[in-house]
Formats: sequence, structure tokens, C-alpha cells
Amino acid sequence: MTEPDGGAPVRRSTAQPFFGDAPIVAPPSATEQRRLRRRARRKRILLWTSIVGIVALVAAIGAVSSLIVRSLADDEQPAAPAEEPPAAPEAEKIVFPEDAPAASAGTQPCIPLTVLSSFENAEMVANLAAGYNAEPRSINGSCVVVTPMREKSGVAADALVAGFPDTAPEQRPSVWLPDARTWLSLAQAKGAAAVPASDPTSVGTSSIVLAMPTPLAETIGWDWEPPTWDEVFDAAGDATLWADAGHAEWGAFKLGKTSPLVATSGEAAMFASFGAAHGALDALTAQSIADPAVAEEVRRHELATSHYMATPEHFLWHARQAEQSGSAADFLSAVIVDEKSVWDYNRGITSRDGVTRTTVEPPAEKLTPIYPADGFFVADNPAVVLTGEWVDAGESAAGADFVRFAGTRQGQEIVRDSGYRDLNGDLDAGVKAVANLTAEPAGALPFPADDVVAAVNDSFPEVRKRAQVLFLVDVSGSMDEPISASETKLSAAKDAIAMALDHFTAGDRVGLAAFGQAADGALVPGEVSPVADIAGTRENFLGALGGLQSVGDTPLYQAVDTFAAQQAQSWSADRITAVVVLSDGRNDTPNAPTIGAEQMLANLGHLHHGTPVLVFTLAYGADADVATLQSISSATGAHYYDATDPTKLRAVLGDLVTSF
Repeated sequence: MTEPDGGAPVRRSTAQPFFGDAPIVAPPSATEQRRLRRRARRKRILLWTSIVGIVALVAAIGAVSSLIVRSLADDEQPAAPAEEPPAAPEAEKIVFPEDAPAASAGTQPCIPLTVLSSFENAEMVANLAAGYNAEPRSINGSCVVVTPMREKSGVAADALVAGFPDTAPEQRPSVWLPDARTWLSLAQAKGAAAVPASDPTSVGTSSIVLAMPTPLAETIGWDWEPPTWDEVFDAAGDATLWADAGHAEWGAFKLGKTSPLVATSGEAAMFASFGAAHGALDALTAQSIADPAVAEEVRRHELATSHYMATPEHFLWHARQAEQSGSAADFLSAVIVDEKSVWDYNRGITSRDGVTRTTVEPPAEKLTPIYPADGFFVADNPAVVLTGEWVDAGESAAGADFVRFAGTRQGQEIVRDSGYRDLNGDLDAGVKAVANLTAEPAGALPFPADDVVAAVNDSFPEVRKRAQVLFLVDVSGSMDEPISASETKLSAAKDAIAMALDHFTAGDRVGLAAFGQAADGALVPGEVSPVADIAGTRENFLGALGGLQSVGDTPLYQAVDTFAAQQAQSWSADRITAVVVLSDGRNDTPNAPTIGAEQMLANLGHLHHGTPVLVFTLAYGADADVATLQSISSATGAHYYDATDPTKLRAVLGDLVTSF
């Protein structure tokens, strides 16, 4: 039996005869289509690798190289795409009005205006606030002082639904400026009465792209010929892609995504995944999200995810750490982020926590932004003046004036200087150059309709990659220290873990262990609830959690080494395998020496290259060994979380479990 160029065997129908030489061909199944795409992609990658090698060889020979490169380009590259239509004439673009500050500032006390941003656009909002505050303002005869605050978009939406019960009225926001209007619709759908139903005002845009370390993008030609999203997800599921391209040292293809429950780039990744599974990104409907075949394909896509994180900064911080000790490819092959994050990374700015920013020398391996061929979503950064009972008339008027300022010539200049496209889609020239952004990329898509956004949000717990997680809790004597009149460290930790358990659903394997050192040197109590499907063991887990009591000293190194190795024994590529370590102190084993820090870290590194167990660490209380906990998480490609203020444990642990 022969095969046509695509490699699929011709299948003759047993029910129909031949007519002439043409057989009746049955359409390939979905599985065969994926196999054909992978085969075609592999051929292109191998061809591209060959071209790159030949070009490098002839370049060393001399002047002949230019002729050979031109010949190869003519023979192997596809026909040049049709010219893009010319840019809209200047007259059709928005002419931004001038700002209109007051002749003199109004009287004091000033109206306090708090503007809530996302983590991603926090710098832009802070810059807009500074620009607004720099000029005299008078609203109803009073001066105005704008104060920016930030929160992850999903967390902010939930806080608005609840009415900010944990925030004093004078500190609650009067303006909300997330990085996509999807969060407005989700908050409204959940009953956030403070979010107005009126159409929000966009202040600037940032496209959600696939960002890759440049050497990786060049190796498979994606910097030159952008892939479709379907090709991206297929590549991420191809364990031998880099080896076939001559770079086995890069390991498996590692695709990074933020959680769609808290971050806009994570939402965009899910829209792209559902769109690719459905067959068109711009035709998603709530019905297509509910299609079992589409959902199953999305589950397959999600298997390629190394793990989820709360913000793009989390991923890019780890990528920079990996580059400084070898190559960014050790941590990720590609990550779905906004253009502004690419600009930050390429100029040497990273953040471990999304708040504290560190500026160092730009990376040697810069990120290349890739705009997938079948479309990409654009975050629109909408601003709304909230209508909560805590927002008085003066704050409402000041909020409207701040939103007005963002659309002026001065405000839009700040938007561009902050790494965003203005309302005409224009970029700052320096931002464009550093981030290697495309001035007018083809295929920009608005975020889907509200019902699609809600359907994707609701579906994520069912389609995400399943988790295998062991909670490992320090129960040494110091955990009995009080943190309030009614709580000790241990009782508060139990409550926080019980609440975090709600994140996990049927199919997730979750267990519990604890560590202290008894007088005879034994690690106790050890595993108290085996790692198993939480659907059947939730009550057992909660019972074991409630029964934990403090005991002895702190065998931190021994506990991490022991239980990471145990998790590695049941490692599976189709799960996020992790240990969550909560500790309030330093390794302290006076009754019996245990493994040392260096050996523990070496063992974790060895596991990371074969059966990667992510060890997330959480410093709990002021006496926690922050440096050691950071080194443990870094050795495994996981993240460190800070609850050195023990009253923040619930929020921090809630943030941590979005990694699963």
C-alpha cells in the first residue's frame, strides 16, 4: 500500500468499488491528523536544522556563502506572504486630546483615590498615577491623590464579589484596572455589584504571545515561520523534539503557563487551547467548550504543561536563574506571556514575587516573541470606576477624571513608555527594539464573549493537568507559638491547608506528612495520610491534619530528602508531581545528625533531571530559614513563597496551590 506525501496510508472502502484509478479515501481520524501534523512538523524541523548547519558551514568558506544561502532560501523557504495592507492613514487614528489639569490644586484634605491594578500592568498604572499626581487637580473643589495598589486579577475579582471584607473602607479601591475585560465579566457573573455593567474604557493593549529563548526559536525556525497553536501544543507533547533537532541537552519541550484562575496570560492560553481543539480561535462558543471531544483534546494539550504559576514574573524569574547557571532552556522552552513581560525580561528586569523588581544585566539568551499564525489574543487593560458603597461622590468623580487622563496625549505617552501599545496600537520605538516586537502583527483577536469566558473558567478544574502533591508540615515545638489570642502557628497552618485542599478535585492525588525529631532521633510522625485520589480520601486527610501535634526538633533536610525521593518513585509525566514544604524554623537535629544541606540539594538536583519532583517551599514565621527554603525550591524548578508574616498564610498558600 502506498502513501501520499503527507504519509497517511490510502484506505480503500470495503463498501465501494474503484472507478478508474481513483480509490475512495476515508478521511483521517483525529488521531491520524495529529500524527500527520507531528510528522510534518518533524520534517520541517529537521529540514530547518539542516539549512542552519549548511549556512554556518558555507559562511566559514567565504564569499560563496551568500550565493548558497540565497539558493537555499529560494528552494526551501515558502513563498513570501502577501504584502500586509498599508497601515490606516493617520486621519483614521485617534487624535489624543491634551490633558486639562486645574489652574491650581483644590483644597485639602485631598480626595484619596485608590486604583487597583493587576500584577502584570501594575507598573503602567503606577506611572499613570504619578503622571496624574504631578499636575494640579481639583474635583468638586478638592485636590486628589491617586494611590496604586495591585492584586492578581482572579484574586481581585473574588475580593470584589465579597466586597473587600478584609480591607478597611478607606483603603478599598475606587477604580479597577485589570489587564483584560474578562475579569470584569467574571466578577459580574459571580455577583460583584460594585463592578458597573457599562462598557469599560481601555487605556492600552498588550498582545499575549508565545515567548521562547531565542536559540530555541531559531533552532526550529519559529522566529521565521510562526507556528499555529495546534503546532505549539503538539510540539510541547513531543518528548524528543529537541533531541531530533540536535539539542538533546535541552531535554523535553517545557511549556510554561500561568493559572487561568488568576492571570490573563493563563486565560489566553486556555482560549488558544480550546480554539485549537475546536478548529478556530475566533469561533469559540460556550457549546464548543462543552463538546467532550474538544475537552479531551484540551486535556491532551495540558499534559505538556510543566506546572502552572500565578504570574508571568514567576516563570521569567526562574528562567533567568536557569540562564545564569547554564541555559534558560533548563527551565523552559516556551512560555505564554504578554508583550510587556518580554520587554521586562530582555532588559534585565525580573521579580520573584511580582512586587519586588530586580534589575541586572540583560540576559544573554533573550526572549523572542512569537505571534502564532492562527491568531493571538490581546489584553485590553480596561478601567472602570467602581460603584461600591465605600466609593463616595468625590471618589467617583476623581476616578472618572483619572480614567480621562489615561486617554490623553500625556497619558498615552505614559502607556507607551511603560511597555504597552497605545489606543492606536503604536509602540514606543525603544520598547519595540528591546522586546523584538512586531509593529503590526497579523491575527490579533479580542478576548471571547462573556459566556465563553465563563465556560472556560468553569472547565479548567476538569481539563487541567492532574496533580500528585504531598503536603509536608513542620511540627517541631516552635509551631506551638501563638500568633493571636486564639491561634498558634500550628492551628493556623491546619486551617490554611484545609482551605487549600478545596483547590483539588477528583483525579488529584494528595497526601499529608509531617516532621519533627523525637528524642531517639527518629523522624516523626512521617506520613499520616497516604498520597491518593482526593475524591476518596478527603475525610481521611482532614482527620490526619486535625490530629497533628507538635513534637521535638526540626529535621528539615532529612524530611525534604526522604519525601522528595518517595514522590519520585511514583513520578509520572502526566501529573504535576510536587511536595509542598511548610516550615517555621531552621534544620535543628541535636538528638541525631541527619543528611546535610549540600547532599540534600545534590539529591534534589539528581531527581530533577530524571523524575522531576517540584518542591515548593513556604517560609512560615519570622524565624524560618528563608535562604535554605529558597535554595530547595530553586534546585527543583519550583517556587518559594513567603509567609514570614504568619497572618498571611492563608493567602500565600492559596496562591501556591494555583501551581496545580
